[in-house]
Amino acid sequence: MRIRRRAVVAAALVLGTVGATTVALAREDDAGPPVATAASGEWSADASPAAADAAQNAADGTDQAAAPRSTAAIRPVTVAARPAKEVAQAAPASVGYLAERYRVSQSEAARRLALQELSAPLAGSLAARFPETYAGMWLDQAGGGLLTIAATDPGTIRRAITGVPDAAHVTVVPVRHPLRRLTEAAGRLATALGGQAGTDVVVDEQANEVVVLTGDVIAADDTRLAGARDAAGVPVRVRARMPESVIPKACDPRYCAQAPMRGGIRLDVPRDNGTVGGCTTGFNVRARSGRYYVLTAGHCVVSATHQHVDKTWHQFLGPKVPVGVESTGPVLAENAFPTDYAMLPYQDGAFARWAYPKRTQGASLVNYWCVTDNPACATRGSRDVKITGHTPYSAVQAGWVVCATGSAYTPKAGEQYVDSGAGLGYVPGTRCGTVTGKASGGIDVRICARPGDSGGPLFTESDGRALGILSYGDDGSGACANPDEKNYYAPVSTILDRVNSRTGLGFEIATRGPLIGPIASSTR
Repeated sequence: MRIRRRAVVAAALVLGTVGATTVALAREDDAGPPVATAASGEWSADASPAAADAAQNAADGTDQAAAPRSTAAIRPVTVAARPAKEVAQAAPASVGYLAERYRVSQSEAARRLALQELSAPLAGSLAARFPETYAGMWLDQAGGGLLTIAATDPGTIRRAITGVPDAAHVTVVPVRHPLRRLTEAAGRLATALGGQAGTDVVVDEQANEVVVLTGDVIAADDTRLAGARDAAGVPVRVRARMPESVIPKACDPRYCAQAPMRGGIRLDVPRDNGTVGGCTTGFNVRARSGRYYVLTAGHCVVSATHQHVDKTWHQFLGPKVPVGVESTGPVLAENAFPTDYAMLPYQDGAFARWAYPKRTQGASLVNYWCVTDNPACATRGSRDVKITGHTPYSAVQAGWVVCATGSAYTPKAGEQYVDSGAGLGYVPGTRCGTVTGKASGGIDVRICARPGDSGGPLFTESDGRALGILSYGDDGSGACANPDEKNYYAPVSTILDRVNSRTGLGFEIATRGPLIGPIASSTR
């Protein structure tokens, strides 16, 4: 899709909070190796002999006199992390995915998820403390579930992470350019080419380079491109935003679920040409005023066949329950990845139909619908996942295990449902997979999806954090047969930044509701 648009600059370095994990920095005037406190499970530091640091320098191949900071100044990061067993209990599908995909035990899968949970705050801390050294991190699931940290000075980072829980599975690799420098270069390139950093020009931490995405705002034959690359001062890769091997997820739907409003519910949308298409609800969203909206993909209501004001319905060929309506004053929808979003206010009379009946039952939910190709079906089955807020796009890392819910469906003979184009044999519901990167400008995942899943939620199961909504992906029809299928999600934080900068309405992912009356929510 080639659409002119303006997009928000995604923050490159964000200190995120994930689940119950927190990160604190030890005082920099003390010295010593980490010591575990059995009662609390937290890590701190005592005195450390200078000889230990000299040995570490020798192992790193660095000269102590040339080191940027003294041993006393490089204090270990202090991390309080949830036990792996507790994380696993909250994320059975993610455990099942890891166990099946990588042929590991349940306990090993739990360990990997616990390491994933502490990785975001750890990344924020390292970026803040060592901006000239830290260069990014990712989880290497295929390589043994290692958390890989890139650094221009590996020795410094190794000393700083000495006391991190599960340190035996954290490795540091040398690279040429710190994340700060790559981020600044991306900003300069975006300005020179008339695009937006974090959207049209992004940082690929695993490759330690900048990626220019062409085909939308930046043309592949832009005469400024060669000069801008030469002046960047860092490696720059150019790639098409939407390769020919992938197609947009179309708006052609069907689904059935029960109130209250959850992420993963079917939306049917009548088109101008008399056909009916649709998408999937992503997350409950709340404006500063206390008004609730439903978040889904913008291409569901903004396209060549959607020129009138679109209304969305649940089971258009069945009970035809009203849900939302396209907002025109102000306009709250865009059809451009990664700002592919629509904030749908409720139709007249629909809010009471979808609202939660009691405040005590008001946690905002994603519908976890069990499917036969999801290993967790044998353990816990279908359920609701409470949404606790959202994780910033900059904190999402390659290798994370994430889950997605969709409502795509092609009905069997005699069924009264709108065909989304999913193909016979595809079962709508929740599947889990891994983040493969962010080089698209959004969140790239290895999870099966079909037309009709567009707008559906991407989230982390263990802590209920919203990550993104489905925009487009690999071609495919029918049952999920390709384990390496990739799909692409518009980041929630990018969407919120974009719509709030345009409207000033103060949208946030709702952690309660939709309820009668305003309830505060969290976007920490």
